[in-house]
Amino acid sequence: MKNVFIFDHPLIQHKISLLRDKNTNTKEFRELVSEIAMLMGYEVTRDMPLKEVEIETPVGMAKTKVISGKKLGIVPILRAGLGMVEGMLNLLPMAKVGHIGLYRDPETLEPVEYYCKLPVDAEEREMVILDPMLATGGSASAAISFLKQRNITNIKLMCLIASRTGIERINKDHPDVGIYCAAVDEKLNDHGYIVPGLGDAGDRLFGTK
Repeated sequence: MKNVFIFDHPLIQHKISLLRDKNTNTKEFRELVSEIAMLMGYEVTRDMPLKEVEIETPVGMAKTKVISGKKLGIVPILRAGLGMVEGMLNLLPMAKVGHIGLYRDPETLEPVEYYCKLPVDAEEREMVILDPMLATGGSASAAISFLKQRNITNIKLMCLIASRTGIERINKDHPDVGIYCAAVDEKLNDHGYIVPGLGDAGDRLFGTK
């Protein structure tokens, strides 16, 4: 596995365990997804460039640093990716938000884009795609391709739980894209769900079946 960053912070691992629990209710699940996304955001943004500035404090002048260079954008994959947006915005309120919607064609089984709305300056931003589960990797790979077709080249993928199959798919299709996740599970079941995973993230976020 290449370009994979697995978060081992105790707080993240603790919250992932609660997230997996089938007895965690919708309200708690939603809060946990948001909290984990915010905690992961610290590391996802670790390589943001800084520049030195001079400011005046109440007692004197200080040379200090602020973020410079490329700005950030976040792109949740509808619908489950929406659950990660609030946490990221709590950490990065200046980030702009795009949305991308995909469905699988019943005949070709290929992902089809049905909605895409991005910041007008998306090409100038580092874009972080949000999707709680990286299972087969088909939807995430397609989302990355759709962004690249719009001349966006600085892309990261952030998910909560990934399968080895999904990681291998992204590595193969998009070797330039870093994958950030809190856990890697070994396999998928016959329905394409990650095992042990946490079930359907969208259903658990929004109380649907």
